[in-house]
Amino acid sequence: MKLVGISGSLVGQKTAEAVHSVLFAARGLDSAIQTELIDLKDYDVEFVRGKPLAFYNEDTIEVVNKILSADFLVIGTPIYQASISGVLKNLFDHLPVDAFKSKVTGIVTTGGTEKHFLVTEYQLKPILSYLKGVVPSSNVFIHNDFFNENSEIIDDDILKRIEKLVEEMFFLQKGLMGKRTYIEN
Repeated sequence: MKLVGISGSLVGQKTAEAVHSVLFAARGLDSAIQTELIDLKDYDVEFVRGKPLAFYNEDTIEVVNKILSADFLVIGTPIYQASISGVLKNLFDHLPVDAFKSKVTGIVTTGGTEKHFLVTEYQLKPILSYLKGVVPSSNVFIHNDFFNENSEIIDDDILKRIEKLVEEMFFLQKGLMGKRTYIEN
C-alpha cells in the first residue's frame, strides 16, 4: 500500500511536520507501507485555468498523478482566515471528481486559534467527500502552540491522536481494499 501525504502550505514547516508525523506513524504501524510527502512549496503547481491536465506544467501533472496513484492519503493544511490554504484548494481544482474514490483521506490541520478546528468539518470534509474520498471520523487539529521553535510537535496527546488517526485510516483502507477484491471476484 502507498500512503501519500500532502502538505498544503507554501510557507513555514508546521503543516509539513504534521503530515510527516502521520507518515512516520504509518511506517511504525506497518513497515512495509510506502509513504511519500508532497510538500506543495517544492512544486510549481499552476493556477487552474479550466483546461485539461495535459495543458499544465510538469510539476502540476506530476503532483496530480502522484495523488491519483496513491492507495490512500493524508491531507494537511494550515488554516488561514478561517479557511483552507489557497494552494490546496487550487490543487483540488485540478483533480477529477472521483480522484479519491475508494481512498481514505485523513486530515491534519494547523492553526493559531482553537476555533479553526471547525474548518475541517465545514470546508475540508465536504470537498473530500465531493471527490469521493472516505473521510475518517477522527482528524487532528494542531494549535501552533504545540510546536517548538523547530516546528516539531511537542505535545504527547497530539502524537497519540495522530497514531489513532493512522490506525483508523489503515482499518478503513484495508476494508476498502478487501471490498474491491470481493467485488472483483
